Amino acid sequence: MTLRIDEPPTVVDAGIGVHGVATDHDVFRLPDLWQLHLYNYEGALSLGRSVHPIRPGHVSLVPPDTEVRFHYRGRSEHFYVHLRLHDGGTARVVPVMQDAAAESTHLADLLRDAVTAMPASPPRATAEVWAALWRVAELPRSDGTGGHHPLVTAAQAYVEVHLAGPLSVPDVARAVGISHTHLTRVFRAETGRTVVSYIRHRRLQRARHLLLSSTLSVTAIAAAVGIADLQAFNKACRRELGASPRDVRGAGREGTGRAFP
Repeated sequence: MTLRIDEPPTVVDAGIGVHGVATDHDVFRLPDLWQLHLYNYEGALSLGRSVHPIRPGHVSLVPPDTEVRFHYRGRSEHFYVHLRLHDGGTARVVPVMQDAAAESTHLADLLRDAVTAMPASPPRATAEVWAALWRVAELPRSDGTGGHHPLVTAAQAYVEVHLAGPLSVPDVARAVGISHTHLTRVFRAETGRTVVSYIRHRRLQRARHLLLSSTLSVTAIAAAVGIADLQAFNKACRRELGASPRDVRGAGREGTGRAFP
């Protein structure tokens, strides 16, 4: 199934569905809308000849105009969102059914907020659903596709929060609860970069943004990205961005169109 979520969805309805009370199955389709469900029960979802077991913490996405058959085992509740997606943007292949595992708690929080926001503030509901869709699209899958290894994702998150301070590979490894060696191996396999290279790259990308978009001094920018030594900052800029900090800023102000990486 192909999902495009570079633009926010249009959320038509969101709520908590209660089923399995009057009947043990439902058959229906939504001609123009996608269906997003987060489950808290055991059952089954059938699309044609394909049957997908439902378990607590599983999440499903069903495209428009697709007939679905739900099979219940007594009273069954799930979060649901009916939405439209835009056609543009990157195509992401996502399974119909996935086990959200630890992410299910975060998804439940987002969808609960969407449900409660929907009557008074549809734009807020849209924001929550869009965040949920990104999490669903990036769930790691058993075939090795999907989002990054959870340890790599955790390491990247730690780096982003601590870019302005001292950062070493042992610091990051300790924060995510694995050895230096294990982190180095997994990180390179997932990203193609060493942890040190990734930290340098993210620091200089943030520096580039501040050089082009703010009036902060070069000294302040260097400190803000964790490279307080100006000589080291100049050297890092030349290596990563291809120019000195002042030249990067000057090119942006002059509108020369020169593209630094």
